[in-house]
Amino acid sequence: MSTHSYNGRPWQERSAWSRLTARDSVLRRLDWTLLLACVALSVIGSLLVWSATRNRTELNEGDPQHFLWRHLISLAIGVALSVGTVWLGHRRLRGAVPVLYGLSVLLTLLVLTPLGATINGQRAWLDLGAGLSLQPAEFAKITIILGMAMLLAAQVDAGDRLHPDHRTVVQSLALAAVPIGIVMLMPDMGSVMVLVVIVLGVLLASGASNRWIIGLLATGGIGAVLVWQLGVLDEYQINRFAAFANPALDPSGAGYNTNQARIAIGSGGLHGKGLFEGSQTTGRFVPEQQTDFVFTVAGEELGFLGAGLIILLVGVVLWRACRIALETTELYGTIVAAGIIAWFAFQSFENIGMTMGIMPVAGLPLPFVSYGGTSMFAVWIAIGLLQSIRVQRPVSA
Repeated sequence: MSTHSYNGRPWQERSAWSRLTARDSVLRRLDWTLLLACVALSVIGSLLVWSATRNRTELNEGDPQHFLWRHLISLAIGVALSVGTVWLGHRRLRGAVPVLYGLSVLLTLLVLTPLGATINGQRAWLDLGAGLSLQPAEFAKITIILGMAMLLAAQVDAGDRLHPDHRTVVQSLALAAVPIGIVMLMPDMGSVMVLVVIVLGVLLASGASNRWIIGLLATGGIGAVLVWQLGVLDEYQINRFAAFANPALDPSGAGYNTNQARIAIGSGGLHGKGLFEGSQTTGRFVPEQQTDFVFTVAGEELGFLGAGLIILLVGVVLWRACRIALETTELYGTIVAAGIIAWFAFQSFENIGMTMGIMPVAGLPLPFVSYGGTSMFAVWIAIGLLQSIRVQRPVSA
């Protein structure tokens, strides 16, 4: 029996060698700066979550490490999802977008059924039992990015057009409007704001006519006025905006969170009081400190330098994502990267801003840092998409 060979190697050996070389090529082409920045944010977040919850006996069931272990498990699952996303590749996922989008919409709809759970006034979670919950709006961020990118880039990447036509833009906006409308009914206005910013970022990157951007901004302004006038917002949401406009309006009620958050951050000084040593944190003065207000732990215990490091790392993530968006030669990859950039940038600014009183409280987690399984899964899947775009770019890019 003859043995086929290639450059002196049997074909079986060549096949194994090719697989090894391919894996080595993937590892070399990963954006390690981006990856290390995300890992650093996640490690810092784990320490902050631990500090914020170790004394919360009413929440941690008497186990100081309860939230820490759950957070680390979520982080491990998120990293595994990221690896799986890189392995599948953003181009292969492009064909599965209709299925992923349909599943995302279905999960979001289920929140409005008896399966939905209300936490802190928001009916935004699915109760999975055993203390587990899922927030489908986090996955909607990903599927809106992928779905709009698939539609807007189809003709351009095929070489049929230089820019998406008006019909394609309308189709992509209709695709985004469905989950946004469902999330608005919850109502989860924080997630709605993020989704709207994602849509704007995607359209800007696609090369669509500026008239669409201007029209959407005008429509958004009119829509915000109508939401306020028609009473769509719940009372607690109205109170949050009122407290943002006038922090002294209700310092023991709607303005309590932001007042305590500013006290915590301001008391940290330059170097902070030391990890696990913050009086506001150990005294449990700041509500939801492991999730929405986790940045206050950094401000109090790590000080200006520690909080500044978090902002710097977020900036590194955005910088590398921008590089990936610019280096790819396909519009589909550019749009996906741009949607992720818009998502991370706005959500980080909103989360940090609300703890400092420069943005209204919107119930949004700080990417990679805040406690929350679904949020951790979503942001690491997004990193997998960015890495896939970089890995599959042409070598000359």
